[in-house]
Amino acid sequence: MLNIKISKLTLQSPLILASGILGVSFHTMKRVMKAGAGAVTSKSIGPQPRKGYKNPSIVEISPGTFINSVGLANPGIEQFCEEIQTLEKIDFPLIASIFGDTEDTYCQIATKMEELGCAAVELNISCPHAEVSSIGIRADLTYSLVKALRGDISIPIFVKLNPNVTDIVDIALAAEKAGADAVVAINTVAAMQIDINTKRPVLSHGSGGLSGKAIHPIAIKKVYDLYKVLKIPIIGCGGIFDYKDVLEFFLAGASSVQIGTALSQGIDIITKIRNDLLIYLKENNYTSITELKGLAHEYQTQEVPDY
Repeated sequence: MLNIKISKLTLQSPLILASGILGVSFHTMKRVMKAGAGAVTSKSIGPQPRKGYKNPSIVEISPGTFINSVGLANPGIEQFCEEIQTLEKIDFPLIASIFGDTEDTYCQIATKMEELGCAAVELNISCPHAEVSSIGIRADLTYSLVKALRGDISIPIFVKLNPNVTDIVDIALAAEKAGADAVVAINTVAAMQIDINTKRPVLSHGSGGLSGKAIHPIAIKKVYDLYKVLKIPIIGCGGIFDYKDVLEFFLAGASSVQIGTALSQGIDIITKIRNDLLIYLKENNYTSITELKGLAHEYQTQEVPDY
């Protein structure tokens, strides 16, 4: 009932671990899979080890809503490869989130990820507190990068979209035209909180990205708009805390979803969401969650009357 297909990937569950959450340690990834995820996305991996920004780098500003500026902290591609290569094989769908400073860097990292046995790559071109966001705000740069990667690797390419743009649809269409296999909507929303006592931003970096419950309605709207024009699958991401949030993404047009901030409540939340989805589908006589995809588009919005 929960099996889904995205490009070449067949997943046993529509729930995917989002990038940036528990995505460095292989053993933690395995725990997420055991809890009921269909795939995991690694933390964004770049060409060199990166410490990221100093603490405080993540702050909960309201229940279920966080602001963060981790700064793409990661071990670098060589160390990441070493950890994976200590295993006999990757026995679950691992989506490698990658970033770089040039097209060549992206291509080199993506090629290594394919050689490692990763199921797909997710292009981080949209982090709101790092330089990679400069790619995801322009359709031409997005097209050029995806086109270059498509010529170098055969595994699926997912593009994580930036919500902090004038027209996310235009950028998504550029990614699709260049050969992307799916888009992920959305990355965090650019944000800031200022402490009135210290009179400075609460994050050491100043600004950051907003995630969690507060951005859920924004993500739903973006997925709804993208579904109208894209032919490739959409992976919904933003503020999923229960099965109803997942269903909302599917109704808007998503083919699967990513869960991140909710993991602050523990990995078992994935198991609960998965079980609740099964109950909902059985009680409402659905044989597959894919039957719900895009149903919200059958609703006719009310027109403004003429007077």
